[in-house]
Amino acid sequence: MRITRRVLAVVWISAALAIGFVAGRAGAAQPHMQAALDHLRAARAELQQAEHDKGGHREKAIGLVDKAIKQVERGVQYDQRH
Repeated sequence: MRITRRVLAVVWISAALAIGFVAGRAGAAQPHMQAALDHLRAARAELQQAEHDKGGHREKAIGLVDKAIKQVERGVQYDQRH
């Protein structure tokens, strides 16, 4: 249970960072956006491996991470077009 809380905390922090990076332009190379994507994908992999007995919270966290990944990807695409 303690590990799950830690993973969820990482997910929320990563999502907040990803959204923050999307809000401000990361520049042409976008190393921070790529780092955010890497962290979000790692968090998703950890959540996928976690036990399923979390009262639906694990699944919710996976969905939120998926949304954060999509937003970061959209931010990268936006920056590349402008």
